[in-house]
Amino acid sequence: MNTDWMADAKCKDMDPDIFFPNDGVGVQVAQRICAECNVRLQCLEYALAGHIDHGVWGGASERERRRILRRRRLASVQTNS
Repeated sequence: MNTDWMADAKCKDMDPDIFFPNDGVGVQVAQRICAECNVRLQCLEYALAGHIDHGVWGGASERERRRILRRRRLASVQTNS
């Protein structure tokens, strides 16, 4: 997968620990940073394609990414039926 978008990420020079929080407040902090990023969607798709389980990617927490993948699988099954 192409990762050229990473050079334009708002987080590229930030402490990675911000995006791997251990509480809900930390997730919200990371999500606020992601909300202002120009490559948020590319980041999210990268995490979804790579099944990245930890951290906030593209503004989505682990739980949110699992929900997105679940919805996509269900939509795919319904389309193929």
